[in-house]
Amino acid sequence: MRFMSVEDMEKYLAPCVETGGEVKISDSAKLRGEPIDRLAYNAVFHEDQEQRGVTRALIKELALKSGAVLASIQGLYEAMGRGDVSGFTVPAVNIRGMTYDVARALFRAGMKNGSTSFIFEIAKSEMAYTKQEPSEYVAVILCAAIKEGYVGPVFVQGDHFQFSMKNFQADPKKEAESIKKLISKAVSAGFYNIDIDSSTLVDMDRPDVPSQQKDNFEQCAEMTKYIRSVEPKGVVVSVGGEIGEVGGHNSTVEEYKAYMGGYNKVMPKGMVGISKISVQTGTSHGGVPLPDGTIAKVKLDFDTLAKISKVSREYGMGGAVQHGASTLPDDAFDHFPKCTAAEVHLATGFQNMTFDHPEFPKEFTVKMREWMHKECAGEKKAGETDEQFLYKTRKKAFGYLKKDIWTMPAKNRDAISKSLEDKFDFLFKKLGVVNNKAAVEKYVKLVPVKPDIKKEIESSAAPTGPAPKDDNPRAD
Repeated sequence: MRFMSVEDMEKYLAPCVETGGEVKISDSAKLRGEPIDRLAYNAVFHEDQEQRGVTRALIKELALKSGAVLASIQGLYEAMGRGDVSGFTVPAVNIRGMTYDVARALFRAGMKNGSTSFIFEIAKSEMAYTKQEPSEYVAVILCAAIKEGYVGPVFVQGDHFQFSMKNFQADPKKEAESIKKLISKAVSAGFYNIDIDSSTLVDMDRPDVPSQQKDNFEQCAEMTKYIRSVEPKGVVVSVGGEIGEVGGHNSTVEEYKAYMGGYNKVMPKGMVGISKISVQTGTSHGGVPLPDGTIAKVKLDFDTLAKISKVSREYGMGGAVQHGASTLPDDAFDHFPKCTAAEVHLATGFQNMTFDHPEFPKEFTVKMREWMHKECAGEKKAGETDEQFLYKTRKKAFGYLKKDIWTMPAKNRDAISKSLEDKFDFLFKKLGVVNNKAAVEKYVKLVPVKPDIKKEIESSAAPTGPAPKDDNPRAD
């Protein structure tokens, strides 16, 4: 699978790709065979930084030639805000592991349902513990698009670009700069959708709602302005805000109005602001594990979701966003379009389907448990059963098992992928994202952005040091 050099890669690709000067695809069917699989592997696992970077740049060129274009969903959410489109809720899927295969399954489900309104996302904390930097994540998703013959917008989103209250209190400027650095890296990679989570800065000890939300809306506005300064020419990055820390108390219309009132005051006149708002309605990311490891049933406040979605359209926004929804019962999902929610975030349920699948190798499960007991032992709380501890922490094993999972036998990967594809297909139908390609084409502007090889090489540096400890375990 590994290429010996850039020259070796170009020679191998010669029967299907011309790389001398402008990149051209001479045989797309051949490219979608083993060549694209090898490109994906080398973009992730090649030990040489330059080779990884050149490979990722080539993948971006090939995606553009294939018609898979990294895009912002801004136009669609603006249309929702005007009432020009309605009746569906956009699914945003966090892929923590087996990324190539899972992304392929999501593209297949989208194509089967005549839909292009689905988002690939990854949270700030997930990037660390799954060992997936923005440029790598984008490259793998684009390889999946090419493999499946997908044509249309590819929405990649930075989820929970989250402030740490502890770090912010110690040094506000330093914490803001760390988020800006991440934004710059993400936008450069092709993340044209970013959710700023400064809800962690809400201070409930302050006397009134506007003052409680002050640090939240000010920092989101500051990050929005920064995003506008680094987005590619012609691209308007879709920015999301958040008013309620997921897993905390349920959000209110009063909080939303206080947030938007303050946000709009500090935003420059005429600058495009946020397109959606994440709210808390009763879920905790990953669900709440019971002592036996099963998940407690959650009662979701759909009334809050509907009210804030409705009010948000007075501000021209797409609607409210629901986080932590993948572990909800199947009969809950058709409520989201009824509430006119703009977007729903899904992660842990797919992780569970992977780890608990009959075809997930038993030896991986043993390795994962041993690793968690050794590396995550300090996270086990008093009174917590072993099953609760393992359920809450096993997401962190994705980075440890990254190569094992990627290279597991094809029959195992195919079986897991098929189960995920079936679930995606079910969710597309429940969320109403069926046969809406025309609406997306009408309102989403496709802006081809040519890759910068130098930047791709720079961004391909391997992360150093251990993954940082979660400041907020609910962050994804």
